[in-house]
Amino acid sequence: MKLVATCSQTVGPFFSIGLTPLITPDIAGSAVEGQRLTIQGRVLDGVGKGIDDAVLEVWQANRHGRYHHPADTQDKPLQENFHGFGRMMTNDEGAFSFTTIKPGPVPGPHGTVQAPHLVVAVGMRGLLKHLLTRIYFPDELDNAQDPILQLVDPSRRATLIAKDTTAEKATAHNHVLEWNVICQGENETVFFDY
Repeated sequence: MKLVATCSQTVGPFFSIGLTPLITPDIAGSAVEGQRLTIQGRVLDGVGKGIDDAVLEVWQANRHGRYHHPADTQDKPLQENFHGFGRMMTNDEGAFSFTTIKPGPVPGPHGTVQAPHLVVAVGMRGLLKHLLTRIYFPDELDNAQDPILQLVDPSRRATLIAKDTTAEKATAHNHVLEWNVICQGENETVFFDY
């Protein structure tokens, strides 16, 4: 018998079927201390159409700048009930929303300090490899020295910085930020190799 390689296949198209039980749109429960945030946005294709059935996975440090992971051995407090991970799906218009707290700064390469940020992986049908990007916070002074953000061309950095829409969409205790994933074309979100 001769074995023949099979064709490669893209992922999807039905993330919602397999991942729905694993959706965690509240990254930091209400008992976790810190500045409460709601981040809303859309995943858009190259012509501005929303991509339905995409999945976003978010990792972040706690408000002290420590990750809930054994590899993070910093002498900073862990926060009870904070795991720093969430997963959410886009709806039919490509929209998503999640709640969390603003993380603290974390160590960067070569002894530097990274500005508060969220790490986001985006998966969708047609991709063989997920897209990796970040969300930075508006009006954050540490953005100017963040070693990763400084690698990005200044004309494209805005794609990584959320916009504060609190005045328009404020809830009782959350700041509301808007951040969109634009997969290609004009104003394409900056994605990182890994």
